[in-house]
Amino acid sequence: MGSLGRAIYSVGFWIRETGQAIDRLGSRLQGGYFFQEQLSRHRTLMNIFDKAPVVDKDVFVAPSASVIGDVQVGKGSSIWYGCVLRGDVNSIRVGSGTNIQDNSLVHVAKSNLSGKVLPTIIGDNVTVGHSAVIHGCTVEDEAFVGMGAVLLDGVVVEKNAMVAAGALVRQNTRIPSGEVWAGNPAKFLRKLTSEEIAFISQSATNYTNLAQVHAAENSKSFDEIEIEKALRKKFARKDEEYDSMLGVVREIPPELILPDNVLPDKAGKALKK
Repeated sequence: MGSLGRAIYSVGFWIRETGQAIDRLGSRLQGGYFFQEQLSRHRTLMNIFDKAPVVDKDVFVAPSASVIGDVQVGKGSSIWYGCVLRGDVNSIRVGSGTNIQDNSLVHVAKSNLSGKVLPTIIGDNVTVGHSAVIHGCTVEDEAFVGMGAVLLDGVVVEKNAMVAAGALVRQNTRIPSGEVWAGNPAKFLRKLTSEEIAFISQSATNYTNLAQVHAAENSKSFDEIEIEKALRKKFARKDEEYDSMLGVVREIPPELILPDNVLPDKAGKALKK
């Protein structure tokens, strides 16, 4: 660094030091009104005046999700990355075992063309696919809302009904149990098969199990993450035949093994043994 560079660096350093000193002095002068600004103002759970979220201790709420205001979420449910549940002008109720997948939006209705004030009610074991929008609706137990679907004010999706991916369901539409609706605007497409109805329940169970893994991963400390990173590097791409020739047995550490219930096929094999 030349003399000019050192001079510029010194000036910048003293300006930064002076700015920090002024900031500390201003904070002291504010006394009880002092507020320390953070780099990120994101809050996963946030009140709106006296309206506070009520989230069961077994719920997984992703760090980048936002649950705001009068929102209740039941046991075993999961709110995935980038989701927003905003219960500001009305209430949102989410049952047990329900998954609301990444980047979905759940809101409520204060005013609309029909003049109705509508909460949003989502039942038990419901699957809401990625980037869906649910606004002032009722989605009953074990229903399925596909990826990118939009449900407008007053929609009712009955138990074991399915809204196809990308569908736009118009206001005050009722989707009967056992039916698939698709299109823009959404219309009756066909009846669900028994296998598809069973899949809706299984999908909710799979996401409940997967949410436990993500919750555990998000709760790890920096040291735990670094240790597992080193373990993965050590045990990556090991050739079993080469190891057997050398008489080496490598046991994978338990930290790197996913629970059986995350992989349905693996769980099934374990039960047969």
